[in-house]
Amino acid sequence: MKKIRKLTAVQPVSLLPESREEAGKYCDETVFYDTEPETDEEVIRRIGDSDAIFVSYTRPVGAKILSACPNLKYIGMCCSLYSEESSNVDIAYAKEHGITVTGIRDYGDEGVAEYVLSELIRRLHGTDGNPPLLGQISEVSGVRAGMLGMGASAQAVAGGLSAFGADIRYYSRTRKPEIEAEKGYTYQELHDLLRECDVVCSCLSKNVTLLFEEEFELLGENKILFNTALSPCFEEKAMEKWLARKNTWYYCDTLMGLGSERLLGYKNVNCQKRSSGMTCQAVKRLNEKVLANLRKYCSAGNAAGR
Repeated sequence: MKKIRKLTAVQPVSLLPESREEAGKYCDETVFYDTEPETDEEVIRRIGDSDAIFVSYTRPVGAKILSACPNLKYIGMCCSLYSEESSNVDIAYAKEHGITVTGIRDYGDEGVAEYVLSELIRRLHGTDGNPPLLGQISEVSGVRAGMLGMGASAQAVAGGLSAFGADIRYYSRTRKPEIEAEKGYTYQELHDLLRECDVVCSCLSKNVTLLFEEEFELLGENKILFNTALSPCFEEKAMEKWLARKNTWYYCDTLMGLGSERLLGYKNVNCQKRSSGMTCQAVKRLNEKVLANLRKYCSAGNAAGR
């Protein structure tokens, strides 16, 4: 096994003290920053002569940064990596310049499912101080719930809702016949789903926009929209027009998913301003997966140190 010469976490990456100690076994030197860098120049300064870095999802690490750090050979993403297109790291540039990028998946889905379920129940029962969504106190049972996307996070949310008796429909770029057969979920085209469902939950990849004025017209009144993605799934003016309608509700967990912070001024918008997936259990799973990637990289003899 080759050791990494210097590894730097350029921002908070949710690594526990024991995980930082474990990471040190694979490196001659480790540096962990616990504040967010404010500029690209600050990121470059923090990386310095490091040959490996840990990053999270909250800021882009593009070609400008990577080109200014010629020693860099490994980037450990301490966050979800679903595709090159949705990643905050310029993976294409990294590949072209021999920089290995690793990411993780499926560590916070349980918390996301619990967030959607708990907020939906409050809205259906009216225990949030507002009249119940469907006009009278209702159970999740029988609610028509439409999922936008059917990846791991969406499957966790759908599973939670289904366990309480919701009627699960979904729209995805690619159908999932095996999930339909196993779970009994129904595939619908986007417009049909929006028109028929009481609750719509977006679990889309970052920077995917599906909802414009036509889609919100179809969604209509007496509906609730959840967004647990890391970016808005909608065009903002269309969203604001929808929010002005009767009994419409928008819930998201992060400010990244919210859209403009101007939306916080609406009484029918609820944003908890933190990731619902980052429970203590999820942090532990994140740590285990990040360390496994680092261990594999070093064990393969890729590290630039001794």
